[in-house]
Amino acid sequence: MFQQVFGQHVQLEGDYKRFTLTIYHRGLPNELSYSFEKIKPHLEGLALPIVCGMDRYGQYIAYDAIQEPHLLIAGESGSGKSTQLRSILTTLIQYYDEDRLHIYCADLKMSEFHIFKRCRQVKSVCTTADQLKRMLRFIKSEMARRSQLLNEKEVAHINDLPESERPPIILVCIDELVIAKDDKEIMNTLIQLVAIGRALNMIVILSMQRPSADILDTKIRANLTVRMGFRTADLMNARIIGTPGAEKISMEHRGRFLLKREGLMELQAPFLPLERAKKILEAYKAADQENVLQADLEMASPQDHVSEEIILGVLDDATNQT
Repeated sequence: MFQQVFGQHVQLEGDYKRFTLTIYHRGLPNELSYSFEKIKPHLEGLALPIVCGMDRYGQYIAYDAIQEPHLLIAGESGSGKSTQLRSILTTLIQYYDEDRLHIYCADLKMSEFHIFKRCRQVKSVCTTADQLKRMLRFIKSEMARRSQLLNEKEVAHINDLPESERPPIILVCIDELVIAKDDKEIMNTLIQLVAIGRALNMIVILSMQRPSADILDTKIRANLTVRMGFRTADLMNARIIGTPGAEKISMEHRGRFLLKREGLMELQAPFLPLERAKKILEAYKAADQENVLQADLEMASPQDHVSEEIILGVLDDATNQT
């Protein structure tokens, strides 16, 4: 009844005794063109800013992935999931130079991350499960190195070190983890990474079309602090993401999603076409950037590990900070 009177710019919340009716002046845009100039002011003061989109008030929403670590982006093909990940990474590449941020990508569908090859901040773009395994061995050795550094300096977080001694933030992005879900080495490394990554300034973004309990181990899911639920096939998928209601998003609303942080918020994601992203990224590429990680991958041994003593110490310190 309220929508018949006020249109779609209305939200009704409450229980059977008390309700709150909110009427918005403008509502969510049907499409939001990507603009780094408009987004940039909302990133200031955030250690690892993740741009989300625009809310019903016409405000851009962004958050700090160091304070709210690890992100899950999920949604059906055509929902806007891929362009959201594209805009997040493109924004970070424009915002931070390679001294502040290192990005490691795994594109197991071989369809999304090729545009980021040779960008100075992007240290690896994997396209097979075997390459991902080797990349994560390097990440695991870096976890051990940083954990040992915290132990030696007797601090709880990388950011507690003097700025001159802090290693760059590491962002690990994996698209379609389902392809590698049966590889125990990959999954065990991810479990460790999402458990202690916050203290080490090592953050994970996972992206997938259809999340399920057998893909997202509860040990991983519990540590994915932020969720973006684009249109899903059904309520079960939406609940696994933690964004019930995402199954109701219309196919006409490409880029519409539910953001789960402390609560649920409906947003419109920026739309960044592939060809436009390529043009933006061209200025951030280096001719000699290909295979920059190869030597490090060869040095990283499958036996590299974070000791249980150090893991427990980092976990205890992180718990005390929250």
